[in-house]
Amino acid sequence: MKSSEVMSGHQLMNMLEKIQAHLELLSKSERKVAEVILASPQTAIHSSIALLARAAEVSEPTVNRFCHRLGTRGFPDFKLLLAQSLATGTPYVSRNIDESDSVEAYSAKIFESAMAGLDRVRSQLDMTAVNRAVDLLTQSKKIAFFGLGASAAVAHDAMNKFFRFNVPVIYSDDIVMQRMSCMNGSEGDVIVLISHTGRTKNLVELAQFARENDATVLAITSPGSPLSREATLALTLDVPEDTDIYMPMVSRLAQLALIDVLATGFTLRRGAKFRDNLKRVKEALKESRFDKDAMISTLPR
Repeated sequence: MKSSEVMSGHQLMNMLEKIQAHLELLSKSERKVAEVILASPQTAIHSSIALLARAAEVSEPTVNRFCHRLGTRGFPDFKLLLAQSLATGTPYVSRNIDESDSVEAYSAKIFESAMAGLDRVRSQLDMTAVNRAVDLLTQSKKIAFFGLGASAAVAHDAMNKFFRFNVPVIYSDDIVMQRMSCMNGSEGDVIVLISHTGRTKNLVELAQFARENDATVLAITSPGSPLSREATLALTLDVPEDTDIYMPMVSRLAQLALIDVLATGFTLRRGAKFRDNLKRVKEALKESRFDKDAMISTLPR
């Protein structure tokens, strides 16, 4: 039986499950496409065939062959099935969720999983590494926050936090802009790369580019990952969540909490004069909001 026939015989299988289960049946170049998609399926959904081919370093016909091998009619059909895989099917929500769960049950499971995961990360976090990371950030000339997929949202949150500080901060979720920033890096720049798996090839390459140009690379990632090995300093979060299969939940929360830790350390390390400046920034922002006390006084009694 041909491998394409084997794959098409599993139409009921979730698309990401199909890719994972049939990696060994793919050619070397087709496997490159599979690895890029598994590393960041959300990015793949929004990519053109040209962008996906470039990310996998293969030709566009190879991407089309990959799609046909998985029993789809072509790239548009494959992207639709991939999007459905992420949007439906309980395995892609959380490993703890059952199809029969009530709203009370799955809500409780999600909150319990989040609290347990954050507590696990807090107890295992290397405080020496955190202290060193705060040193690097407070001594930096420029800070860049980069991530892809779900981690891009965390990088954007980090930019919002650090943008209020008196140091140049940049953020981008565009891989071309990220590459150019790392290639133009220099001593004193800190490039913060965020990836739960630490296996996304583009981010590992960014770490290499940045270090080749004497920038410091701070990675927020999983222990033992390729990204952690390429970084100048890695803050590793041991979150038992398989984001190749499940939608990122606890891992994203852990990354956001760590960003808060680093931002707080930055504020305290810079001293009282810096905090006075930060207070002035916060005061200036008040003009953009309705007065809370005035709103309370207008409420019906």
